[in-house]
Amino acid sequence: MSFCNISHVKQWLFVGLLGVFVCWAAAWAQQPAANGAVTGTAPAAGMATTAPIALDDPHASVTLDRRGQWWIDVTGQRTFGEVEAAAPSLPWNLRQPARQYRLDGMALWVRFDAVSTRDHRWYLELGSSGIDRAQLYYRDAAGRVVVQEAGDTRPVSSWPLPGRVPTFELSPQMQQPVRYWVRIEHRQVDFAAPMRVVGQAALLADREREQFLLGAYFGLAVLIAVVAAANALAFRDRGFGAYAIYVAALGLGQAAYLGVGAQHLWDPWLEWNSLSPLLLPGLSGAAALWFVKVVTEPARFARWLDQVVWGLIAALLVSVAADTVIGSRLSLGVMIALMALSLMMVAALILLVWVRGHDPHIRLIALGFLPVLVMALFPVARGLNLIPHSPLTRYGVSIGAALEMPILFYALSLRGSRRREAQLRAAALANNDALTGLSHSQSLLQRLAEALVRARSQRYQCALLGVAIANAQAIESEFGRDALDRVLVMSASWLRRAITDVDMAARVGDFEFVLLLVGPTTAQNALSRAQQVVASGLRQTDALPAGLTVRFNIAVSLLPHQDIDAHSAVRWVVDAAKAIAADARKAIRPLNF
Repeated sequence: MSFCNISHVKQWLFVGLLGVFVCWAAAWAQQPAANGAVTGTAPAAGMATTAPIALDDPHASVTLDRRGQWWIDVTGQRTFGEVEAAAPSLPWNLRQPARQYRLDGMALWVRFDAVSTRDHRWYLELGSSGIDRAQLYYRDAAGRVVVQEAGDTRPVSSWPLPGRVPTFELSPQMQQPVRYWVRIEHRQVDFAAPMRVVGQAALLADREREQFLLGAYFGLAVLIAVVAAANALAFRDRGFGAYAIYVAALGLGQAAYLGVGAQHLWDPWLEWNSLSPLLLPGLSGAAALWFVKVVTEPARFARWLDQVVWGLIAALLVSVAADTVIGSRLSLGVMIALMALSLMMVAALILLVWVRGHDPHIRLIALGFLPVLVMALFPVARGLNLIPHSPLTRYGVSIGAALEMPILFYALSLRGSRRREAQLRAAALANNDALTGLSHSQSLLQRLAEALVRARSQRYQCALLGVAIANAQAIESEFGRDALDRVLVMSASWLRRAITDVDMAARVGDFEFVLLLVGPTTAQNALSRAQQVVASGLRQTDALPAGLTVRFNIAVSLLPHQDIDAHSAVRWVVDAAKAIAADARKAIRPLNF
């Protein structure tokens, strides 16, 4: 079978898998309501009344699990007055932990009694953002109906208590039990938000902690996105550009999913507020897959694999657009199925590069993606109604992204530095020696001329050191040319260590170098630098063959000296260093002090 036919088989295999996912999503969308959440005849135990919740500690919170009762209005049209009047005959069920309610076109009613024994403010909090509509009803001391409303049908600024999640203030009436009724509308995803009654002190403490952590997360995301975009523009690095788009998309997706966007970014845009919790996370999934494609470059391994990744990105974008327009459980199921498939593709691409690639930084990239890959499973499972709401479904991706972003940024920085190294070396060839990386003679002469002018005008001394490898021929004869080239590279490294940032090291011959100590300097300092270079060559190093040592002969001069110019000064110290015998007892020769 030809390669072309193999490619077609693999492409059709991908299409088949995609079809399986779509069919599975359709089957999931048509399955009956989870946990028997539709209305109907309830067990007798579900009809039992619950004792009023005693509210006495403002620092505590009380869940409505096993303390509240629920019933679903299948018409979704009953008013509070109708439900209150018919309540004795309705099949109420005791609210259980982790229960999920399918409410498409219906309304969930939850009732509970509470009595405040202390003069504090109390609140009912629904622990999830993105709820379509939530209403709280109760009667005040005069019997009047009090109504509060929150959710995507109203701007957050007009909620009873603005915040990320719907929160209602309970009756200030004390010592007498008050019955509360909560009405909830929610579509596409089963409702499973935790519901709790919390005192003002505990609520404020929780929100302050929450705002601090979310502020730190989004601040980190904005910082990394901006710096990554700046690196992409400055270095024309496609990887950083894709990473900046991915981090920005992920941050916006989390802002929508966590309710931060509706609270702070697009409060008055009700239609967008309703669409963004599902639309933006889907777009961030496509951005993540595209970023991984840019990083791993699957086309290097197989053309068909690159086409499959592009096809999956396109399918995910189409599903996001379809869900935005249709807004059904089927469209949502297809989108979430494709997001799950995208997570699998991300893991597969990273594993492929790890096994077959030669990228030394792929382990860091894989380590960076691992937290998000693991944590993203929880909101995906929640979107498929497999698990109820929990801290991991709400904050899992944010936690994973907070761990991921600095690791990936560091890995991309290392990759970028390695890829730019060759470009930098090529650009430096005009002024630097190709083998050692030290400056050329021309650069040295220009810098020395400037140093002499300053030294004469300001009446101080600089130093010029001529350095020659005295045993270069012997090294080549005994160890070979390759060892001699290594000696030259190591010599350049030792010379750099002997100077400061303002000084200069240059290669001026096959085995000759010059050090310029810009100054002001002294004879003692110049001799100390020369001794450091000589000692470096005599030490054993793993970079050179065993038993190989480098003999440096060094001539030292202090400048200005008489009327000598830059060119003459260089020739003076280099010739003096070469004139020192290879077996001389003293390897350092002062010239004019």
